[in-house]
Amino acid sequence: MTEANMRRAVFLDRDGVINRSDVREGKPFAPLRVEEFDILPGVADAVGDLKAAGFLVIVTTNQKDVGEGLASVEVLEAMHDKLRAEVAVDDICVCLCGDHCRRYKPNPGMLLDAARQWNVDLAASIMVGDRWRDVDAGKAAHCLTYFIDCGYAESLNHAPDHTVSDLPEAVRHILKALPV
Repeated sequence: MTEANMRRAVFLDRDGVINRSDVREGKPFAPLRVEEFDILPGVADAVGDLKAAGFLVIVTTNQKDVGEGLASVEVLEAMHDKLRAEVAVDDICVCLCGDHCRRYKPNPGMLLDAARQWNVDLAASIMVGDRWRDVDAGKAAHCLTYFIDCGYAESLNHAPDHTVSDLPEAVRHILKALPV
């Protein structure tokens, strides 16, 4: 495909962006049980608005707890089945490894792999996340970055392009910035 045929994507982190994170002592943790996997208000509509505007919507999520045996693959798959049933995402990319892996955010491997698979123009795409790892991965992949500030007790390594309070606000900003 030619560059003119490449697609735009919005890459979304999962925990804290799409679903509620378990925040303890200022640090977010992924849910470990399906019953704890709650889609945040406005997410399904926000993703629908992105898709209506022509974006691919691809979830990129670190799930080291599964790789370390703290959560099961079956529970992770059940969470993603629930996510797909409630939110019209195009793909869910998962890294079960840790920091040593090229796909584990802040490394850009998940975004780069998804871009190859879906013919995505990364320079015309966006990464939305709630942690420094998401911002760093987006920057490394040459995407525009949106940081959802959840007030975690951690700092950013790089300044995001935009800071918002939640995914619906990010999507409103993204759509408003599109050329008419």
